[in-house]
Amino acid sequence: MNRIILLLFIVLISSCNEPIAQNTIVSVEEFKTLVLDKDVQLVDVRTQDEFNDGHIGHAMNIDYFEEDIFTQKFDQFDKGKPIYIYCKSGRRSQKAAKILQELGFNEIIDLKGGYDAWIDTN
Repeated sequence: MNRIILLLFIVLISSCNEPIAQNTIVSVEEFKTLVLDKDVQLVDVRTQDEFNDGHIGHAMNIDYFEEDIFTQKFDQFDKGKPIYIYCKSGRRSQKAAKILQELGFNEIIDLKGGYDAWIDTN
């Protein structure tokens, strides 16, 4: 019995040391200061057609709706560095952020209001 309690205690302590993924939603103004003219991991999760109609700077397009390859495309990114994401209005990017957390990304920064909000402020 004492061994079981000891084992449970060790498991509990070791699980506390794992980093917790952080998903932060930021305003357009803050997003601009974080991504414009900077070398960051910036991903647009809209469709290719939406992306072709306009996108933020050097963003890479990874279509959220391409379920079969969506997660695979994130293998090329550094999970230890912040990843900046956006979509049209913020819904898809929040769903994408949850997937990125499951994939092991530590810091995910999401544009509040998405590309629509970005365009409205420019």
